[in-house]
Amino acid sequence: MSGHGIRLSRRRFLQVLAGGAGALVVGIRLAEAADAPLPPAMLGDDLYDLGAYVRIDADGSVLIGARDPDTGTGVATALPRIIAEELDADWNRVGVVALGLGVGSDNGKPRWTYGRQVGGTGGSIPAAWNELRQVGAVARWLLLQAAARRLGVPASRLRCDAGTVIAPDGRRFGYGTLAADASKIALPPSVPPLKNAADYKLIGQSAGDVDARAIVTGQARYAIDHHYGDALLAVLVHCPWPDGTLAHIDTTDTLAVPGVLKVVQLKPEPGQPPGSTVIAPAVAVLAEDTWAALQGRDKLKLEWKPGVSGGENSAALEQQATALLADDSVPTSRVRNDGDVDTAARKAARRLDATYVQPWLAHATAEPMNCLVRLDKDRASLVVPTQAPQQAWAVVQRLTGLAPDRIDIRVPRVGGGYGRRLDHDYVAEAVMLAKVVNKPVRLLWTRGQDFSHDYYRAGSVHRISATIDRKRQLLTWHQRMASASALVRRGVSADRLWTSELQADQLPAALVPNYRSDWYAQESAMPRGPMRGMPHLSNAFAVESFIDEIAHQLREDPLKTRLRILGEPRALPLSSGGTLDTGRLANVLKLVADRIEWKNWLRTVNGLGIACWHVDGAYVAHAIEASMQGERLVIERVVCAVDVGRVINPLGLQGQVAGATLDALSIALNAAITVKGGQVQQHSYKDYPLASMAQLPNDVEVITVADERAPAGASFLAMPTAAPALANAVFRASAVRVRRLPLMKELLRLL
Repeated sequence: MSGHGIRLSRRRFLQVLAGGAGALVVGIRLAEAADAPLPPAMLGDDLYDLGAYVRIDADGSVLIGARDPDTGTGVATALPRIIAEELDADWNRVGVVALGLGVGSDNGKPRWTYGRQVGGTGGSIPAAWNELRQVGAVARWLLLQAAARRLGVPASRLRCDAGTVIAPDGRRFGYGTLAADASKIALPPSVPPLKNAADYKLIGQSAGDVDARAIVTGQARYAIDHHYGDALLAVLVHCPWPDGTLAHIDTTDTLAVPGVLKVVQLKPEPGQPPGSTVIAPAVAVLAEDTWAALQGRDKLKLEWKPGVSGGENSAALEQQATALLADDSVPTSRVRNDGDVDTAARKAARRLDATYVQPWLAHATAEPMNCLVRLDKDRASLVVPTQAPQQAWAVVQRLTGLAPDRIDIRVPRVGGGYGRRLDHDYVAEAVMLAKVVNKPVRLLWTRGQDFSHDYYRAGSVHRISATIDRKRQLLTWHQRMASASALVRRGVSADRLWTSELQADQLPAALVPNYRSDWYAQESAMPRGPMRGMPHLSNAFAVESFIDEIAHQLREDPLKTRLRILGEPRALPLSSGGTLDTGRLANVLKLVADRIEWKNWLRTVNGLGIACWHVDGAYVAHAIEASMQGERLVIERVVCAVDVGRVINPLGLQGQVAGATLDALSIALNAAITVKGGQVQQHSYKDYPLASMAQLPNDVEVITVADERAPAGASFLAMPTAAPALANAVFRASAVRVRRLPLMKELLRLL
């Protein structure tokens, strides 16, 4: 940090506040913003909203707030450790609390107290890296100043270690004894120097998840576990078609159920983008308890009328996408066009073509959609399992008209997000119902609704053509993709809808002299959205499978083919900003190859597969060993290497990578959403099965690359490459030359 004062992005500045019982409270605050509501654990005896990140109590205990929702990514551990490192806190005496939404009011407009608050998108640690180190550094500086005044020596002669300030003569002062004095000291004129990486004691060292004990002992409270004593329980029946209408309703039997109080119809608000209003027309049953609500729901007599989506089905959607790619007269969005693909292709020695089909997918979160809301005359209070509390706030504010700082949103540990909770249709439903009944409402979706009314990852069809010259070099690459964009009606112009489906810089862009990628827009009424990253990450399957097919035609080692395409280590500029470091990508490839014993690629009776990708400055590769035991696929070994720059919590990173790998393998083996007559056919895990333990490997070996660069995100980093590595392994194990389909069920059927 440089300059003549404390200067933070978005006009934020550091502020120190004196709490009750001699506590020192430090946090990032917005200029002219009101204090944000804070969890009770971070309030002093005077019970004022302080809106801070760090609290040091007189007894020496330290409480640190985690600003981003933790959906299982480990940010509730990693983010506080960034602060604790600069603070030189004793981690054994640190408690962590999930911060709710921090919002103040600036002339009726929101001011975000904590800056960015988004979880499960891979951006939490990169966005917080500099900011949270500054918070910890300022708190440490204040404690040093307090100790220096007490001792009568310069602060520069003091040092901090594990929650104590240590003088040259060995005298020690616990942070708790200094907190009251430190809270009275004026802020430094500029951010104090940050620690040298060589002095890190927490960053780079493994720590268990701060919520692990509560989770495994059943004590963790998710949003679905919260309630207000006088809240009505609400359950819904959604229209089977997202664009359908309610033709007839009879509530007589429902209202006769003891405990049922009201039946309310809900409709999507015209003109509102997906995710900010009701996902489909619905009928809500509000009752005194869950049992009564469900009994009343089952007794509703409803007749729904389909909209245009009533004619959609999975096979037709796939055929339409295939037809789009086969018709040269269909308009396309040209994503990238390097060199002259057509001219160069005519001079090539070899040509290879392949088509890949990917199914529609659901999020299948462990915790179904739910929302607890209380609306008072001048305040809204919500408990919401959201990945993006600021976007949830926008929905509440639009529906209530309340001032920005009169909306209190609490976000407990989230039972899985995967991108589904970036949308807030369920929040809109709960607020609408609370307005109608003028009482608190606890909205609960059923598992069936979660499957049948999701923002799905759209299915897609890829057609890739490549040509190779006589020196075995890739001469041209042309990828065409047809899908229904996840950005339709989300405020994105028609000429940019492709950005959710393809990336201009995805591999092997910039590595092939003549490169072209095209996207063909497919129409569908099915709701779509991100799923563990934007849909374009799924292109890794088509690309990495196709590279293996190129290697197969060249009769060479697929690892050698990849390394030749990557070429010499260099930094290639990306159109989206940043660079592609081919050396770092090649390194993770070599690491997994060595660990899986790739030297046996030709000799082993099992199949070895490999794949790599890059995501927002991070690099990942998978190597998988698979065997066919009769007709049963056995995943023998899985190795994944990741390079995310500096690692905050190695144990957390390993867990995140292993979890994402298993999720990707489960999807590849089993998952597909199918549509018939415009209705989703899957309504439970029985219809949309997760992989069993017997289907998955006994272990996922994770290799993390030690690096001093600023950290990159890892939330869904391992998702793109696990499935193609598996398909490549099965392709090799089969010893049969087949056209591989992305859906592993189809692959095994062909084998």
